[in-house]
Amino acid sequence: MTLPDPGPWGAPFVILAMTLATYLCRISGVIMMGFIPLTPRVRRGLAALPGSIVVATVLPLIERLGFAAALALIAAIGSMVLRRSELLALVVGMATVSAARALGF
Repeated sequence: MTLPDPGPWGAPFVILAMTLATYLCRISGVIMMGFIPLTPRVRRGLAALPGSIVVATVLPLIERLGFAAALALIAAIGSMVLRRSELLALVVGMATVSAARALGF
């Protein structure tokens, strides 16, 4: 079974549709939060979101990439705590994972 030819406007139409869908998803959160009172409990939940998103993103990577990734994450977090520099934390993490891989971890 072959699909019909979408013509010259197929790709731009799909890009525009996905742009609109993405915009609507993003703005709907802002609109819905306008109806929720910002109690201290809600504020604490919103403050915890970035950390939970990072953990949900990083832990599967560590599981898949192994010990070197865990070492790199610990080194990057340590660098961030000590120096408060994202660029330095990135470099330290990359150097750590490179050294761990070179040592066979």
